[in-house]
Amino acid sequence: MNLTTAGANRTHIAFFGTMNAGKSSLINAFTGQDVSIVSPVGGTTADSVRKPMEINGIGACTLIDTAGFDDEGDVGALRAKRAAKAKDLADLAVVLFAGSYEKEKEWLESLLKDNIPVIGVLSKADLYSEAEVQKQIRKIENLSIPAVAVSSTSGQGIDTLRAMLVEMYKDHHETRTITGSLVADGGTVLLVMPQDPQAPTGRLIQPQVQTIRELLDRGCIITSCSKEGVAAALENMKKKPDLIITDSQCFFDVYALKPAESRLTSFSILFAAFKGDIRYYTDSVRVIKDLNASSKVLIAEVCTHAPMEEDIGRVKIPNMLRKKCGNLTVDICAGSDFPADLNTYDLIIQCGGCMFHRRHIMARTLKAKQAGVPMTNYGIVIAYLQGILDHVELPV
Repeated sequence: MNLTTAGANRTHIAFFGTMNAGKSSLINAFTGQDVSIVSPVGGTTADSVRKPMEINGIGACTLIDTAGFDDEGDVGALRAKRAAKAKDLADLAVVLFAGSYEKEKEWLESLLKDNIPVIGVLSKADLYSEAEVQKQIRKIENLSIPAVAVSSTSGQGIDTLRAMLVEMYKDHHETRTITGSLVADGGTVLLVMPQDPQAPTGRLIQPQVQTIRELLDRGCIITSCSKEGVAAALENMKKKPDLIITDSQCFFDVYALKPAESRLTSFSILFAAFKGDIRYYTDSVRVIKDLNASSKVLIAEVCTHAPMEEDIGRVKIPNMLRKKCGNLTVDICAGSDFPADLNTYDLIIQCGGCMFHRRHIMARTLKAKQAGVPMTNYGIVIAYLQGILDHVELPV
């Protein structure tokens, strides 16, 4: 079982339902392990619990056990809010039905509105007669979702649920590549990878690692260098690179040395397309020309880290914006935090998102679109502010 796969590369399957609907018991039965605490006391699951596992036909997955969305009181409201945040993570959703189904219908509508595929589960099926099971299954299917009856006690329906998840994954999974059509299989690629103080000691950052792995799988010939080594690397290459991928922070310097026949892009731009909506981001960045000292910008990071003196999101990009637009206001959010009210912002600038999976980044992008707020990406902003966005390559 491959449990070492990074969370950003896993399929996230979230389980939703009311308190005591049987979510924790179902996940324990599904995994064959005591992942979540099970209790007849409502509100036992106080926060989302994640369990990595491998599902044949899907691959590396993370199962998410959520608090009941009908939890009440001040603490209950916080628990329900955490369940709502789990919705932004879900590639696939399992909704357990119990009681009157009113709360389940509300959540089902919200999930489907966000284009999340859903399977309905009649939980604790061993407590119903066969006739009642069929009646309830038809009731769930009338909500336009597939349904299955399960019993965590007897194991009834567990294998069927697993098979349904595999089929749903196959129906909705979109195979995406990082480099797209920017380089052919077997092509030559130059990677410009300055290692700033934020890079972990002795290791490369995730966008670099994932890009290298994809290029190796495609049989590409890779040359790597730091910012200072670009000229020497180009001189030593017998064939000019088909593609140059650089860290966004040295875009302009690399562009000045780029051979005419070589394409140029950045790791951040590649991940803007791999994880998000590249067209929306490139359209949105144009609003920078209209920003001024009264404008308000949100920098949305994924990694939670102590900011460095030359931090790209907290220092460099804000300084570049203020140099061009005046002393505008810049707010920072990090990790999974993301403001509920986006209408106060004139522009959102998302980092490359290497530590989030695509569903999470797209959930943020959808919220920005629904609020009518332009949203873009670190690399695209830097290329735009340096005046070379129209001269770099965007993956398609």
